[in-house]
Amino acid sequence: MQDFRKDFPILEQKVNGYPLVYFDNAATSQKPQVVIDALTQYYTTINSNIHRGVHHLSQLATAEFEIARRTVQAFINAPQSHEIVFTRGTTESINLIASSFGRKFLHEGAEVLISEMEHHADIVPWQLICEQQGATLRVLPFDERGVLRLEQLDELLTDKTKIVAVAHVSNTLGTINPVKEIIAKAHAKGIPVMVDGAQAASHIGIDVQDLDCDFYCFSGHKMFAPMGVGVMYGKEQWLNEMPPYQGGGEMIKTVTFAQTTYNELPFKFEAGTPAVGDVIGLKTAIDYVNQVGIETISAREHALLQYGTEKLSAIDGLQIVGTAPEKSAIISFNINGLHHFDVGTLIDQMGVAVRTGHHCTQPIMEHFGISGTLRASFAFYNTEEEIDRLVKAVEKAKKMLM
Repeated sequence: MQDFRKDFPILEQKVNGYPLVYFDNAATSQKPQVVIDALTQYYTTINSNIHRGVHHLSQLATAEFEIARRTVQAFINAPQSHEIVFTRGTTESINLIASSFGRKFLHEGAEVLISEMEHHADIVPWQLICEQQGATLRVLPFDERGVLRLEQLDELLTDKTKIVAVAHVSNTLGTINPVKEIIAKAHAKGIPVMVDGAQAASHIGIDVQDLDCDFYCFSGHKMFAPMGVGVMYGKEQWLNEMPPYQGGGEMIKTVTFAQTTYNELPFKFEAGTPAVGDVIGLKTAIDYVNQVGIETISAREHALLQYGTEKLSAIDGLQIVGTAPEKSAIISFNINGLHHFDVGTLIDQMGVAVRTGHHCTQPIMEHFGISGTLRASFAFYNTEEEIDRLVKAVEKAKKMLM
């Protein structure tokens, strides 16, 4: 792991005189030097708009952009490259689906089913489109461990349900949801499923054909790629039926004042100039993940999760929020009698970066009757020694605050 850590230059710095311990990977991951170099290379050698120019730079940039699309296709095992739509991130991907699918298929009396543990980005877009279309949002709850109550799923899936939207991995609880089982149950009733894979893409292997999901969304910046780029995978049959999300250049075939005809997939959903350099950076990040090996990453992070859970659980008064048997490398916790913000502020002074607050999952906090948590989220480049520093920092903050 020390060899891999050298690939991430930001990890070499000090914060408040201490070597940086970065445990906010669920918010955004750090970037390896090869991704930083790919961005520099693009902007210093082939910066150009794509798909529109016959000149040399445009042709080179277009070729690299489409190589990136095929790289994403292979990474998630999508059947066709034109089922890969580039967006600004998971949030825009979900908004695209909610708006476009909703305008086509939601109506008065229809229902959308989400889970209680969704990120706000998988709640608010569905609320908005339900309000616009007269549909109803329904919620699948979870238990005190942070495990979805699948025994209620059959009852919630009715002939009114038009789509299910569920997180592959909870960004707060770390729960790895049984999305394949959920998809199978929904498909048995003819209901499509969208999966929010923001917390899954760089941690566990994704195979959209094996899952048989209808849509899958993820962000580049949570998997070692630049901010500002994301992916929306959609089955061709759905993308063909859905109207465009935005209008503008690239997504059209012909425009007159009387009528516009839309471009073929995926360009129908890619209006305007994309973040070409960031997409190339995403391709480079995927190549890096493939080089390290998703199995290696997953195994390493599972070991960190086990070690961190054991060490943090030994702190008197510390309570872990989210104890599902199948978890990603995320530990949310509180200390009895102390506010998460106070603890987080103090451990930051010791060079340890964690997230505090509700993590854009206020319904989860309401479920547990708390205002927020501290959240330590690990990446494969983290170490047990860094977890030991987190434990010492938490213990020191606890003594200072009590």
